[in-house]
Amino acid sequence: MVIKVYLASSSGSTAIKKKQQDVVGFLEALKIEYTPLDIACSEENRMWMRENVPGEKKPTNGIPLPPQIFNEEGYCGDYETFFDAKEDNQVYAFLGLPPPPGSKEALQAEQVPLQNGTDPDQEPEDTPQEECNGVENGESEELAGEEAAEEGGEEVAGEEEEDAELADGAELEEDAEEAEEETRKEASEEEGEEGEEEEDVEEQEAQDEEELRELEEPEEPQSEEEEEAPVTEEEEEEGADAEDEEDE
Repeated sequence: MVIKVYLASSSGSTAIKKKQQDVVGFLEALKIEYTPLDIACSEENRMWMRENVPGEKKPTNGIPLPPQIFNEEGYCGDYETFFDAKEDNQVYAFLGLPPPPGSKEALQAEQVPLQNGTDPDQEPEDTPQEECNGVENGESEELAGEEAAEEGGEEVAGEEEEDAELADGAELEEDAEEAEEETRKEASEEEGEEGEEEEDVEEQEAQDEEELRELEEPEEPQSEEEEEAPVTEEEEEEGADAEDEEDE
């Protein structure tokens, strides 16, 4: 069986393009093999699609719009019916294909219970009234026991959930306290580092000011005594000899 999807590759309608992409994308996701047939490039495909869409599925103008889905020659439906089948997990039934084992659709089919545990087409046998009453009483007791067990299980589950929530809350509180403590430590370390940096800056500023003061202070002039070096006895004697020579 081949699934055929009639599409229009050159459609100017964004709504039609979106519907076509939705159908094709979903089939590819389910790995369902299909054959796309373009009605925009083939007049044969267009005429075949129009002729084989049932009259009740055609719009008032009689021209069906893509996408239209077929299984071989059998009509499956348009986008609206495909979308409904997808929402109900009935795509394989919509396409006329058997659902693969393990799929949601297959599981739903397996979960349909048989009537009274027998074939629904089989006629029920006559059963004495007393046996029916006994069965009904036994079933009611079993149902009551099952309901009580379910209620007990729900209470236990509720208590376990509460305990789990309390444990989670305690863990969250511990994590929050640890995070707050780490934040405080980091803040104190940052404050200490900032204080040391400020002290270093102040010391550096003080040194810079001292150097500026030394540069700005003028040098004191030397006194005349310091400028005039003391005359030694040898120099006086030499001066006296020089004067005597000049007199001569």
